[in-house]
Amino acid sequence: QKEARRYDALILRLHAGEIRDLRLQVDFTLQEAYTDENGHRVRAVRYRADFTYKDPEGRLVVEDVKSRPTRTREYLLKRKLMKERM
Repeated sequence: QKEARRYDALILRLHAGEIRDLRLQVDFTLQEAYTDENGHRVRAVRYRADFTYKDPEGRLVVEDVKSRPTRTREYLLKRKLMKERM
């Protein structure tokens, strides 16, 4: 429900011309997959943002709507890695 309310707010901003290029459930690769020295394949680390859009200055904004139960340790780590890339 929280994510749906944020989506409604972003749609209003999009129609008002305050933001552009609104996208939902956008995947980002934080680390590419690779093969380690023993020949084992290590999967890529990915982060899925709830929303991305461009602000009035054209900068990419990445948003995630989280409630207390969904703020897992894995999410917090991926958020840190994502912030480092931006």
